[in-house]
Amino acid sequence: MQRPPGMPGMPRQEEFILKETNPALGGVGSAGDKLTTTYDLVEQMQYLYVRVVKAKDLPAKDVTGSCDPYVEVKLGNYKGTTRHFEKKSNPEWNQVFAFSKDRIQASAVEVTVKDRDMMKDDFIGRVLFDLSEIPKRVPPDSPLAPQWYRLEDRKGDKVKGELMLAVWWGTQADEAFPEAWHSDAAAVPSDGLASIRSKVYLTPKLWYLRVNIIEAQDLIPTDKSRFPEVHVKAMLGNQGLRTRVSPSRGINPQWNEDLMFVAAEPFEEHLILSVEDRVAPNKDEVLGKAIIPLTTVEKRLDHKPVGTRWYNLEKHVILDGEQKKKEIKFSSRIHIRICLEGGYHVLDESTHYSSDLRPTARQLWKQSIGVLELGILNAQGLLPMKTKDGRNTTDAYCVAKYGQKWVRTRTIIDSFSPKWNEQYTWEVYDPCTVVTIGVFDNCHLHSSGNNVRDNRIGKVRIRLSTLEADRVYTHSYPLIVLLPSGVKKMGEVQLAVRFTCSSLLNMMHLYSQPLLPKMHYLYPLSVMQLDNLRHQAILIVSMRLGRAEPPLRKEVVEYMLDVDSHMWSMRKSKANFFRIMGVLSPLLAVGKWFDQICQWRNPLTTILIHLLFVILVLYPELILPTVFLYLFLIGVWYYRWRPRQPPHMDTRLSYAETAHPDELDEEFDTFPTSRPPDIVRMRYDRLRSVAGRVQTVVGDIATQGERLQSLLSWRDPRATAIFVTFCLVAAVVLYVTPFKAVMLLAGFYVLRHPRFRRKLPSVPLNFFRRLPARTDSML
Repeated sequence: MQRPPGMPGMPRQEEFILKETNPALGGVGSAGDKLTTTYDLVEQMQYLYVRVVKAKDLPAKDVTGSCDPYVEVKLGNYKGTTRHFEKKSNPEWNQVFAFSKDRIQASAVEVTVKDRDMMKDDFIGRVLFDLSEIPKRVPPDSPLAPQWYRLEDRKGDKVKGELMLAVWWGTQADEAFPEAWHSDAAAVPSDGLASIRSKVYLTPKLWYLRVNIIEAQDLIPTDKSRFPEVHVKAMLGNQGLRTRVSPSRGINPQWNEDLMFVAAEPFEEHLILSVEDRVAPNKDEVLGKAIIPLTTVEKRLDHKPVGTRWYNLEKHVILDGEQKKKEIKFSSRIHIRICLEGGYHVLDESTHYSSDLRPTARQLWKQSIGVLELGILNAQGLLPMKTKDGRNTTDAYCVAKYGQKWVRTRTIIDSFSPKWNEQYTWEVYDPCTVVTIGVFDNCHLHSSGNNVRDNRIGKVRIRLSTLEADRVYTHSYPLIVLLPSGVKKMGEVQLAVRFTCSSLLNMMHLYSQPLLPKMHYLYPLSVMQLDNLRHQAILIVSMRLGRAEPPLRKEVVEYMLDVDSHMWSMRKSKANFFRIMGVLSPLLAVGKWFDQICQWRNPLTTILIHLLFVILVLYPELILPTVFLYLFLIGVWYYRWRPRQPPHMDTRLSYAETAHPDELDEEFDTFPTSRPPDIVRMRYDRLRSVAGRVQTVVGDIATQGERLQSLLSWRDPRATAIFVTFCLVAAVVLYVTPFKAVMLLAGFYVLRHPRFRRKLPSVPLNFFRRLPARTDSML
C-alpha cells in the first residue's frame, strides 16, 4: 500500500516547512521533561527589578525653598526615570524598573533622587546596590518588602532624605513584569510606553437582538388622499435595517418580519424604531418613532416565544425652530416582539476556524474539558518592516486569540530576533476549535497619526483536535504572508503548545454533539444574515478593543478574524478546485483500479476479486463487516504515517506559489475596484470565460438529469415505450429468478474478459444518450 498523500516525508519547499525545536523550557531540561514551574512552556529570562516606592524628608533645592523630585535608576548605559512632582518633599511614585540580565554590563545599580530645575537638575542623593548582593525571588514567593534607605552624596556620606526601595532578581513570571518599565524600551518616548506593554483583553459579551415587527395601528399620514406605503426602519448604533413596504396599504399596516442585530454588553445603546411613509422616490416621511432601551428587553435562552408588546409612536414637529413632540389625542402605536437571544453563538470568526462555539448565555455553557497553554517564545529572521533614522528596523509583538480572551505580548524594540517568553492559558470547552497567533510590527512608538497602521508579519493557526493530550509541542512556525508581489516568508515564530484534557470521556462525548448551539438548528439564520451579523460583530469587537490601553487596533483585529475571507479571489477558487479534486482522487483511483480489474491486467488479482464477489453474493450478511474491517485495516495502516506535527500554513495547498501576478493584484484590489477601466474590462472578460465553462458544466449536469426524467415522461414516445416494456420484462424475470443468481450473472458480465468486450459504448449507454432533454427549448 502506498503512503497517503500529504503525510510527513513528502518533499516540500525547505523555506516553508515546520521545524521541531528543543528549547530549555522552564529553565530546566528539555521540552520532553516533566516541568513543575508555573512558566514551564517558556524559557526563563532573568531581570533585575527596582521598585521605587516613595521618599521622605527631601531637602529643598530651589531658591523658593521647594523641591520638585524625581528618581533616576541607572544601570550601565540604561537609564529610567520616574515622573516628577511639583513642590513635594514626600513624593510617592510606586514605579517598577526591569533590566534584562542579558544586556547588563555594570556591577552596580545606582538609584538617584534629583530635583527638576529649569537650567540643570540638582542632585539630592543616591543609593547604590552591588549586583552580586541583590537577593533572588521566584514566584510563588511573596513579593519582596520595600525598605527605607538613607540617601548618600557622591562621596558616600549620608545626607538628608530617605528613599523606600525594593531591589531583587526575578524572571518574567514576576507580578511586576507586565507593568514595569523595561530597559530595552529606553528609546521609546513616554507617551509611547503604553503601546508596548503586554496585555490581556476580554471581548464584550455579544448577543443577537431579534426584533419581530408585527404591525402598526392608527398611523396618521400627512397626505390623506393616498394610500401610505409604510415600512419600519430600525437603528441600533451604526446598524440599520428596514422591513419591506407593508402589503396592506392603510393606516394599520402589517409586516410580521424579523430584523436581527448584534448588541454588546453593557447595553449603552438604544433601539430606535422609525415608521416611515414612502411619499416619493428616495423620500420618506417619518410617521412616528419608538425608543427602546436594551436594558428592558427580555433575554431568551431557548426556543419558547416571548410575549409581544405595544409601543407608542412619538412624532416630532418643528415649532419655532425647535424640534418638539407633537401633542395628539389618539397615539399611533407599533406592535413588536423583541428579545435578546442567549441560545445562539454570535459568530465573529469564520466557522471553519472558530475558537469558540458556546452560546451567549452563561447558563447554557457546559463544563470545560481541559486547558490550553501557549508559550510564545521568540521569533527569528524577521524582515525589516520600516525605516527609522536611516536604518531598517522591526518592533515586533504577538497577538493570540482563543474564545473571548485575546492576549498581546510586549513589544520588543528594534530586533529581528525578539524574545518574548510569555505564557498564557485558556479554558477549553470544545476540542474542534482553533487558536490563532499573529505577529505584528508596532508602528505607533514614534508616530500617533490616524493613518498609521501596524504592519502584519504573519499568522499561525493551530487546531486543538490535531494535538495529542498532555504533550508539549515545540515548533518553529514559518510566518507566511501573501503580498501583491507573491508569497513571502517574513520570518519564523517559535511556540510551545500544550492541550491538557481534564475529562477524556466528556471530550469523546462532544464528538457526537452539534457543533453550534441548538438554536442554530431549531431556528437557523440564513447565510446572508450570518454574513451581515458577523460583519457587525467584528466592527463591535474592533471598536471595543481599540478603546483599551494599550489599544488592540482595528487592522490587527480584522487580520486575526479574517474579515476579508469572503472576497473573490481567482487564487482561492483554483485552490478550492484542487482541494475538491484531492478529495475525489481516491474515488478516481478506485475507479481506475476497478477498470484494470475488468480489463484483466493482472489475472490473479481479477480471479481473487471473482472469488470475493461470489462469497459476498452467496453470504450477503458479510458485506458490511467486510467493509468496516477494510476501513479498520486502512486506518491501522495509515497510523504509521500519522502527522507528528501540528498543521501550519501550506503555500502549495493555498495555490500561492504559482498564482499569476495579475490574479494577486485582483485579490488585493479594493471593493469597489480602484483599478483602471482597461484592467477591469480584462478581468471581467476573464471572469466571463471562467463562468462560461462553469455554465457549460452545469448545463451538462442538467441535461443528464432531464434525460432521466424523460424515461417516463413520454417526451420521446418510442424511447419511453422501450423502457416501459423493458421494466415489465425485467420485473417478470426478477420475480422468477433468485436474486443471488441475478447478482452473480450481472457481476460476471461486468468482470468478463476483454475478449468478450467491444470497444463501442454499451447498449444502455447508447439508449440513455439518445433520450431527449430540454436543451432544445433553450434560447
